[in-house]
Amino acid sequence: MRNKVANPKSLVYGSILLALTLTVHTQSLSAAAYDPVCEVNQNSGYCSATPPVGSLISTATVGSVVSSPCEFGTFNRPFSVNSLWNSRPTKVILGNSVIPESTYYPLVATGNYSTTAFLAKETDLPMTVYPPDGAPGVWDPDSEAYFPSITIPRWPSETVPASGSDGHADIVDAERKIIHSFFQLKNTNGRWTATQYAWSRIDGRGWGDGAHYFQGARAAGIPPMAGLIRKHEINDGASQYHHALAMSLTYTGMSGTEQYVFPATSGDRTFTQNSGQIPTGALLMLPPSFDSASITSPALRKVVNTLKTYGAYVIDRNVGTPFYIYVENGSNFNLHEGGWNSTVAKDLQTIRAALRPVIYAKDWVNGLGQPITSQPRLNMLSMRGPWRSSASGGVAPAFNSYSQSVVFTNTTKAEYAENASGRSISGVDWAKPIPGKLYEFRVEATNNGKAYLRFWGGGKEQFNSRPLANGETYRFYWPSVSGTPIMGVVSGVGPKTEIRGVLTQVQ
Repeated sequence: MRNKVANPKSLVYGSILLALTLTVHTQSLSAAAYDPVCEVNQNSGYCSATPPVGSLISTATVGSVVSSPCEFGTFNRPFSVNSLWNSRPTKVILGNSVIPESTYYPLVATGNYSTTAFLAKETDLPMTVYPPDGAPGVWDPDSEAYFPSITIPRWPSETVPASGSDGHADIVDAERKIIHSFFQLKNTNGRWTATQYAWSRIDGRGWGDGAHYFQGARAAGIPPMAGLIRKHEINDGASQYHHALAMSLTYTGMSGTEQYVFPATSGDRTFTQNSGQIPTGALLMLPPSFDSASITSPALRKVVNTLKTYGAYVIDRNVGTPFYIYVENGSNFNLHEGGWNSTVAKDLQTIRAALRPVIYAKDWVNGLGQPITSQPRLNMLSMRGPWRSSASGGVAPAFNSYSQSVVFTNTTKAEYAENASGRSISGVDWAKPIPGKLYEFRVEATNNGKAYLRFWGGGKEQFNSRPLANGETYRFYWPSVSGTPIMGVVSGVGPKTEIRGVLTQVQ
C-alpha cells in the first residue's frame, strides 16, 4: 500500500524589496472554542482562571525523564530546559476531538516532507542563497520583506533539502546558537535557491512570540527540526523520547475555524478549507490508561510512551494522512521494514483513535523533572518597521532581525524616526494587548539611543511614554478605544546606535 503525505503551503508575500544581502551576524487568547495549552499553570497569562469542564488526570511517567543540563540548547538536544518541547504536563484535561480516518494510514516516518538537521562546522565556508528565478526575492517573514539573497556564514557541504515541494532543511550554527531554516530550498548546479528563510535560537523557547513570530519553515512558525525524532535518539536504549514530538494532520482533522492556538504563532493560510476540529499548535496526548504493552513493534511502542508523557504538537498540515509524526531523514527508521506490516498499520489506527487534544494543563515539569512555576513574559512589540524620519532629509534606521532591534549608522546628530503603521504591535492572536490590562514598555539601547511608545485613538492621545533611555520603563493601561500605536526612536551620535523596545503584560 502506498502512503503519501503532502503539505501544500501558500505564503503571503509582502511588497518590500530591500536591495541588499542579508548576512548573519554573531549575536552575543485563542477563541473560546479551544483553550490553548498553558505554558505554566495560573501564572502564565495564557491559562483560564477556572479549568474547563472535564476530568483532571495525571499523565503517565514512562522510564527516566531526567537529562543532564549540559545537553539542552545544543544540536542533539535543541532548545532550553524550560522549552515546551522539553517540558511535559503532569495534570491535564483532555478534550473530545478525535483524529478521523482518511485516505491513508497514519505514519511515523521519514519522507519527502520531513527534514534533516545539518550541523555547521568551523571549517565550513559561507554560502549565498538566492530566490528562484522570477521571484522578487527570498521572503523573510520576520522582517516582512524580500531580500535579493541570504548569506549563511557556515554552510555544511552535506546539506540536502527534503525532496518534497516544501524542500525543508535546517542548518545549525552551534557557535552563534542559531538555526537557519529554509522553505523550498533547492540546489541547481551548485546554485542554492529558496523561497523563504527564517531563524531561531537553538537555546531558545523553540516557538515564536508576539515580536519574533515566525522562526522556521513549518506552518506553526517553527523550524522543522523542532520535535523531530532524531537519528541519534532512535536506538539510544530509552523507553521513550525525551521531548514532545512534531505532528501534522490532514484537512479532515485540522480546524477550519481556528488557524492556530498557543504556542503556535502561525498556521496555514488556507485553514478555512479544513473540516476538522484541531488547530495548529494543539498538543495531542494518549491517555495514561492506553495499553503500551499491546503495541508489538518496539519502535512504535517507544513513540506511544512518548505520546503518553510529552505528547505531540500539531505543527503543519498534510494531504490524506490522518497523522504524520516526523522522523529525521537518513535515519533508516521504518515501521514497515521488509514490507507492509498490517499489525503496525492496525496499531497506528488504534493510536489515532485514542489521541486527544489537551485543553487544559495545570502543572508542568521541565526537562530535568523540575516543577515550572513561572516563565518570562513574552514580548509583544516588534521593531520591524517601516520607519520614516521625522524630519525632512533625516535618517531612518534599518531593522536587524538577529538583534530584534533597529540600527542607526553614521549619525552626526540625534535622528528621530517613527513607525505609525501599527505593525509594531503583535499580530499574533493570543499575544495582542488586551484593553484595560496593565503593560510595561521597556527600552534597550546603546550609544544613548532612546525610544517611545504612544497611542492615538478616540480623537486624542491616549498615552505617551516620552523618549526613554536604556533600561527605563513606562507602565500604562491599554486603551479601550480603537486607535493606532506609534513607535518612535531617537539615535545617539556616532557610528552605530541599536534600539529595541519590549512590551509585556504586568502580572
